[in-house]
Amino acid sequence: MTHYIYLVRHGEHQDAEHGVDDGPLSPRGRRQASLIADRLSGVPLSAVWHSPLMRASETARAVASRLPAVSPQPSALLFDCVPTGMTDATPAVFEPFFGGITPAEIDAGRAQMEDAVSEFLVRKPGDVHELLITHNFVIGWFVREVLQAPEWRWMTLNQANCGLTVIAQKQGRPWTLVSHNDLAHLPVELRTGLPEQYPV
Repeated sequence: MTHYIYLVRHGEHQDAEHGVDDGPLSPRGRRQASLIADRLSGVPLSAVWHSPLMRASETARAVASRLPAVSPQPSALLFDCVPTGMTDATPAVFEPFFGGITPAEIDAGRAQMEDAVSEFLVRKPGDVHELLITHNFVIGWFVREVLQAPEWRWMTLNQANCGLTVIAQKQGRPWTLVSHNDLAHLPVELRTGLPEQYPV
């Protein structure tokens, strides 16, 4: 018996190029969402949770269109957030990232992710397949948690738009990382959202 959690970053949204925090999916984002929906259509999902932000909600609706038996539910625990600030262990190269982020935002992000881990990384009985449609940093934190990596490592775990990450727990065993940022369902021209220095 295994509990699977499928982690998907939302599709590209229209306002991403203009620095706007949220917005509807772009045409490319809609194609990405359609392809991840196809990829997951054979999975016996028991629940679909998504961030309340528009780009995640629209991605969830695309998945639901292929899985009419599942009704996506918003969760505030999946909002985009910054779960830590600079620490003594964080490489200095990341310091500029935190320049515009307030201590209050970091405190809220940490509390959110503590609650998210307590809510979602809990073993359920039987074979379970759950989908979480959320954001890059949130997925990075879940992966860091599963790997028990240092806290700052969430910053180095990037996911493309509609990339697929899978974590799982067999009964009596710890959570494990099955796959990270799998893009096999996306043609090269749809592989967006990764740092520019990384080739796709």
